[in-house]
Amino acid sequence: MGASIIDKITMPEAKDFFGRLSQTNQYNITLDLPYQVELYLRDTFGDYRNFKKRFNLLCSDTSLPTSSFATGEVKDNYMGIPQEFAHTRIYNDIDFTFYIDDDYSALKILDGWMDFISGGQQDTRRNAFRRFQYPNTYKTDTLYVTKFEKDIRTNALTYKFINAFPKTITPIPISYGSADILKVTVSFNFDRYVMGNILVQSQ
Repeated sequence: MGASIIDKITMPEAKDFFGRLSQTNQYNITLDLPYQVELYLRDTFGDYRNFKKRFNLLCSDTSLPTSSFATGEVKDNYMGIPQEFAHTRIYNDIDFTFYIDDDYSALKILDGWMDFISGGQQDTRRNAFRRFQYPNTYKTDTLYVTKFEKDIRTNALTYKFINAFPKTITPIPISYGSADILKVTVSFNFDRYVMGNILVQSQ
């Protein structure tokens, strides 16, 4: 018989392991808008900075990013044994859900950002057209999600998103009946993310 693969765990070890599990409700969101997007929002809505200051607090939930590999199959290297090899890393869009305050700042910023991407024309004519902006004018490298624990100075994990921009805003249901807090969910697309232990302070 070989050596056992099951290790004994003492009670102090179990307390140390399971007493250090991460919690879901300790995170921070940081975003700086591209300069030309800021100018457009300022011209369209006036002072947009109120939203930037509360961006982290208005984010009710999000997720840590994930990725997967696209693979190619090879069947001829070993008879009867197919193999797969990774050739492209695929990054999934990330969703953010925000509370909508009574001046609708979150909705104005997110929808205004998308409006800028698609040409920024508030034209109600039937024959209006769209001329999309260049990607370097609307993508940002300063979108961060930081996951931290109670000991914030020593335990933090930051994801930096490269070339991020809002891709989809989901419909926002409203109805008569019992009142609830209005929320908006936006999906951000990005080229890739970089994971590190840098703590990003909210502004």
